[in-house]
Amino acid sequence: MQTETKTDITDILSQLGIKDANPAYSTGLTWGGENNAETRTIHSPTNGKRIATVNMASEADYEQVITTAQQAFLEWRTWPSPKRGEVVRQIGQKLREYKEPLGKLVSYEMGKILQEGLGEVQEMIDICDFAVGLSRQLHGYTMHSERPTHRMYEQYHPLGIVGVISAFNFPVAVWSWNAMLAAICGDVVVWKPSEKTPLTAVACQQIIQDVLQENQVPEGVFNIIIGDAEIGSKMAHDERVPLVSATGSTRMGKKVGEAVGRRLGRSLLELGGNNAIILTPNADLEMAIRAVVFGAVGTCGQRCTSTRRLIIHDSIYDEVKERLLKVYPNLPIGDPLKDGILVGPLIDKDATAAFLDALERVQQEGGNLLTGGEVLEGEEYATGTYVTPAIVEAEHSYHTVQEETFAPILYLIKYSGDVNNAIDIQNGVRQGLSSSIFSSNLLETEAFLSHWGSDCGIANVNIGTSGAEIGGAFGGEKDTGGGRESGSDAWRFYMRRQTNTINFGRELPLAQGIKFDF
Repeated sequence: MQTETKTDITDILSQLGIKDANPAYSTGLTWGGENNAETRTIHSPTNGKRIATVNMASEADYEQVITTAQQAFLEWRTWPSPKRGEVVRQIGQKLREYKEPLGKLVSYEMGKILQEGLGEVQEMIDICDFAVGLSRQLHGYTMHSERPTHRMYEQYHPLGIVGVISAFNFPVAVWSWNAMLAAICGDVVVWKPSEKTPLTAVACQQIIQDVLQENQVPEGVFNIIIGDAEIGSKMAHDERVPLVSATGSTRMGKKVGEAVGRRLGRSLLELGGNNAIILTPNADLEMAIRAVVFGAVGTCGQRCTSTRRLIIHDSIYDEVKERLLKVYPNLPIGDPLKDGILVGPLIDKDATAAFLDALERVQQEGGNLLTGGEVLEGEEYATGTYVTPAIVEAEHSYHTVQEETFAPILYLIKYSGDVNNAIDIQNGVRQGLSSSIFSSNLLETEAFLSHWGSDCGIANVNIGTSGAEIGGAFGGEKDTGGGRESGSDAWRFYMRRQTNTINFGRELPLAQGIKFDF
């Protein structure tokens, strides 16, 4: 199979308008701050080469960005929502134009395979389309008053600054889920991308600049600030930021939620997942195996929706195991920008260490490593971030199985009896993001979807745990944080709700028939 590299990274950056960057060295590309000498060099996990150097924001930079955003909000909130939607429509068109180079940069900077990088940009395009339609549908409700000559209704108003803290694994899509909805709602956005993948964020800002200028959008509606955890902490504690949307680990999310909650702000948290697929005796194994493999090894197991646990009925356990052991050793692993590759690298050596540590710990608990678990060596894998996806036979009760390891480890767990036993295992972890069942039995699938079934925010039938459509609200329960982004009525969280009562008569009747005469 041909494995040509699609393009040189210098060409990609040039197409995106990012100058003075070279895959071998940096000539001083700076972004994210002007008042601080601290910089960070960004390396690609695909080959270890430097992409560029970025300035890390200082406190002065942060204050400047927040102040600019505050001023922009005062004007942006006065624009009619359909007019804001037109700006988002044009942003979507720009993303279509730049889909290929932006998708390639996502792959090169983050490490996911090219098709997944392009798919992430497509998610951005899709949420723009969704938001454009939504810009004419920010509906409130009208209700009848108990008092004569009174009318009651509800309406929604912009909140203000929406802080977005995004993770490395979806370096641009999660921003767009938040930013495009916030924009049509009349909010402004301050985006702190992951310090591991800031260049894709820079590219997004570059792509939308012409649209903003052509439409005379006030400076400060879309903002970016590159910094470490301290910048994220400042945002979480800042009363000028009424909503903080944070994607990352449960540990990080608890800190953000506590800080925002202490000041009675809003937090939208998309945190860890320990997602399971249930295979019953009535499963179509041809479909199921494909879903399991993609869910477990796609993005090298670094999706929040990655499949981490496979709960298999004992009557089909051996067959499922045998099928997986035929597939896993033949998975193409390598440079994600090459044709035919299905598994790219982990984000960095820390992730590799966490992968190896989890495998060691689960085996100490009694787990049986069936395949994988190696760090690949050789010139092509010199970064130390390429690993072979692992399959481990394990018990549900193992401490390691209860945790989320952001790496391609699939735990095989056997169950017996009816589907309710499998559902109990699936629900028996602290996380509650995505879940799936494969079965052609209506009784089993309906039990899984019932109020006593899956306790996750996402519950799928005959598709895997990984991947979600823009039209549905995305998020999970329990330690996953309870947030909802993207589709459905997620827009309401970006606005403040107001109930209005109008008296169009000449008397003042009180509610509940109260008399207060004097």
